[in-house]
Amino acid sequence: MATTLEGAPPEAANELTPPGTLPRRRFRLKLHYELIGCGMHGHKLVGRDVAEVSDADEVIVREWDGLRWHRCLRCDSWLALRPPTAAGRQKMPTREEIKLPLRGRPLRDRIVLRVIAVDRVIHFLALGALASAILLFAQDRNQLKGEYTRVINAIQGAAGGPLFDTNHNSLLHDINTLFSLSTTKLYLLGVGIGIYAAINGIEAVGLWRARRWAEYLTLFELTVLLPIEIYELTIRVTTLKSLTLVLNVAIVVYLLVAHRLLGIRGGGAVDQAERDRDSGWPPIERATPRYWAGRAATEPLATLAEPLPAPAIGGSPPAATLAEPPPGVPLTPLNP
Repeated sequence: MATTLEGAPPEAANELTPPGTLPRRRFRLKLHYELIGCGMHGHKLVGRDVAEVSDADEVIVREWDGLRWHRCLRCDSWLALRPPTAAGRQKMPTREEIKLPLRGRPLRDRIVLRVIAVDRVIHFLALGALASAILLFAQDRNQLKGEYTRVINAIQGAAGGPLFDTNHNSLLHDINTLFSLSTTKLYLLGVGIGIYAAINGIEAVGLWRARRWAEYLTLFELTVLLPIEIYELTIRVTTLKSLTLVLNVAIVVYLLVAHRLLGIRGGGAVDQAERDRDSGWPPIERATPRYWAGRAATEPLATLAEPLPAPAIGGSPPAATLAEPPPGVPLTPLNP
């Protein structure tokens, strides 16, 4: 059950709800990308080899009852570890020395864009292989046509008649179409497919590095292809064509809505502002009890209408002044 402050407007009440206590909305799936990142790469802890911890470091590490509580800079989980027996350095590194991991909106964009980049890489490899095959086929077209004809005749002769109708067999029909094209057209077709493969490769590199120009290039390419894919489905419906269409539509909608391309939902300025809001030290400081207590004590509840990013997953450690641990927080260290 979530605990909120009475008398606050709905948006302010959501802001002042302690981290991790917001009720989950029914039928709404929310991925916690910070947990995905920590599950793949481990928690981002700072100061595990530090001899001394001061009150100035309480945002990311605190000592209490002989244990040192480290805060993951990615998912905000607090882990209880024993102080190091052999310290590597005397004091905590400064904030300028700490390389912060991605979290919030930048982390979500990185994961989703890299998934799309993998899809573009698959297209690049498949189309590149197809372009190479067509160019090689164009070089030995006449010889391959004779071999192909002899193989088909041998199979049909052994079966005592036509084994299949090449006009209705999609694979054989495509092969017959290739043999009917001139060498010049085959070369042009191979070069065209090769250029399209190169475009997919460029998109993959740009999306992997989260470049906005790559998002626009991907959006333009997929938008141009959507009418062609729909037309192909009107001729013949296959599972692969249907899945491809659904995937491409999902990518187009995601780029338009989530990344605000073409000026939608405020455009690039609002998109960059959201990324900046979840970058650096401010979002880490906002996900601390002291910050929320300070806002509740200094600002009227009715004025707390400015939306803030939801605190990342995880709880906060017990304050250094508490005499007893809070309920549900084990004191047994994770690495006894």
